[in-house]
Amino acid sequence: MIELKDITFKYNNANSETLKDISLELEAGEVLAIVGPSGGGKSTLLRVIAGLEKPQKGMMKLDGWIIVDKHTFVKPEKRGIGMVFQDYALFPHMTVRKNIEFGISKLTNKLKKERVKEVLSLVNLKGYENRYPHELSGGQQQRIALARAIAPNPKILLLDEPFSNLDSHLLEKVRNELFAIIRDIGTTTIMVTHNPEDAKTQADRIISIKKGIVEEVIDYRN
Repeated sequence: MIELKDITFKYNNANSETLKDISLELEAGEVLAIVGPSGGGKSTLLRVIAGLEKPQKGMMKLDGWIIVDKHTFVKPEKRGIGMVFQDYALFPHMTVRKNIEFGISKLTNKLKKERVKEVLSLVNLKGYENRYPHELSGGQQQRIALARAIAPNPKILLLDEPFSNLDSHLLEKVRNELFAIIRDIGTTTIMVTHNPEDAKTQADRIISIKKGIVEEVIDYRN
C-alpha cells in the first residue's frame, strides 16, 4: 500500500537531520502507531508523507505509484492522503457541512450533499450539517475532523496526536469510536501519539522513532 525507502529530511535552520534513512512498508488496512520522545521526528514524518515537507533524499510509493524520489514530488492535494491534525483544524467560520465539503469541492452539489450525509452517518453525527465547530464538544469536533478527512476516500489516513486535546474521561470512548470507524472502512492509517495506550490498544504495529531513527518495531499482527 505505502512504501518509504531511505527518507531523509532536514529543516533549513537545523544542525542535523530530523529524519535519517527512514524505511517502512504498510499493508492495505493496517494501522501503524508511531511513538517516541518529543522532537524525535514523529510529526515531521507525517508531514513528509502528506507532502507538506519535501525530503532531501529517499523514495516513497503509494499503491506502486512513485510520489517522491529524486525526480518526482507529487503535490499534497494529488496524493489521496487524508490528515487529522492535533487541533482538528476545522474552519471556525464554516458549518459542519461546509467543512466536510472543503475536500470534495470537485463533486457535483448533489454528490457533495450525499457524501456529507454518508460520512456524518458513519461518525454518528447525522443532522449536524448546519452546526458550527464552536457548537460542538471536543469529541464531536474530533469526529467531524475525521469525517472531513475520509470524505474524499483517501488511500491513507494520517492522525497527528489525535486525542491529545480530549479530557481523560472522554479519551477512551472517543478513541474506541474513532478506530471502530477506521476499521469498518478499512483505511490504512498512520497515527502519531505520545500515549502508549493509543498505540497498544489500536495499532497492528508500533514503531519508535528517536532522533530521526527507527529504534524499535513491535508487531501485533502475528
